[in-house]
Amino acid sequence: MHFKLGFLLFAQSSLLLLAHGSPIESPSVSSHPLHGRAPATFKHPGVLVNKAQLDFVKNRVAAKAQPWYDAYNAMLADDLASSTRSPSPYQTVECGSASMNPGNGCQEERQDALAAYANALAWYISGTQSYANKAISYMNAWARTIKDHTYSNAPLQTGWSGASWARAAEIIRYSNAGWSSSDIAAFENMLRNVYLPKIIVMMEAAQGISVFLNDASSYDKAMNIFFGRAPAFVYLTSDGSCPKAAPSNGFTSCSQVKTYWEQSTFPENGIAQETCRDFQHTGFGISSMSHVAETSKIQGSDLWTTDVGTRIRYALGFHSKFVLGEPAPSWLCNGYVDLKRGRVDFQVTEVGYNALNGRLGIPMTNTGILTQQNRPAGTNNLFFGWETLTHASNGAF
Repeated sequence: MHFKLGFLLFAQSSLLLLAHGSPIESPSVSSHPLHGRAPATFKHPGVLVNKAQLDFVKNRVAAKAQPWYDAYNAMLADDLASSTRSPSPYQTVECGSASMNPGNGCQEERQDALAAYANALAWYISGTQSYANKAISYMNAWARTIKDHTYSNAPLQTGWSGASWARAAEIIRYSNAGWSSSDIAAFENMLRNVYLPKIIVMMEAAQGISVFLNDASSYDKAMNIFFGRAPAFVYLTSDGSCPKAAPSNGFTSCSQVKTYWEQSTFPENGIAQETCRDFQHTGFGISSMSHVAETSKIQGSDLWTTDVGTRIRYALGFHSKFVLGEPAPSWLCNGYVDLKRGRVDFQVTEVGYNALNGRLGIPMTNTGILTQQNRPAGTNNLFFGWETLTHASNGAF
């Protein structure tokens, strides 16, 4: 299970040329109106959720208000939040193609990281120390054990797991949860030496880890890569007749870009690079873009009001209407889109919908309907989870 490499690999050039000499645009940071550079001082907790947002959720759950109360109880009912579940750390996580052949420690690592995040949220919301202790036990176990990730899916595996580790660690470290300074240092070393060097995909993980490490240089590097990829993942009609090319693709013609997208015509905003692959993987990309935008907002750069937010808005709306049942037109993916498990695989709307509709007041009818139908959103057991709980109608900042 992996994204197309064009969206994920490092940017290498800022302009690609057509075979006949006409340029096709490749996004670059220098042309972006907001670079999203690291703040002078990082805000904590500051990965996907900040203190004001967490306090809002805590108060809503205490009042048994909906949808937060049901979302909280659904999270606690998840096996990942179980008090009897224990960490299963590996010294070397071996993940081949689709995290199989081999698949040693891949699922265990991803799910332990998500379990740490679920318990961190439960601790903050309830104040029950056992949840904090459980979250800490996952982070300490892996920090004391893991040395490396190997095989072809290692870059994606470190991204998936690293994204969840960073969220969990931010909440626990900055909530007086009882995590010792020596254990924090060990966890920092793990993220810095085992995860960050391998993360060439999923810039939300590199961004989140950089926040936890207070590492401005790594943060800026992650954002530079993100700004090269995001415009090449979601199409806007203002891009012209051809989608933008990711700087790493090396395409020399518009026809190559269209072949890569498996799509020949682009009459609407919001088509994504992986729309014609399936909506599950498309949702992964939209989710990661939303997470980067939200963390950037917390750290002082509001990407929701820029080109990034516009692309997320249209990507959510475009795909939501098909998940809701609208048939694919003949021009799109030859008239067939692979929804996978439909709403189950597209629980990626809460963060973007809250930011764009809730905070900015932008109408998003189809996205709003799908968001309501998906509540309470759960986890994909890879890298996102429980976003109805954290982001439904959450205007706190």
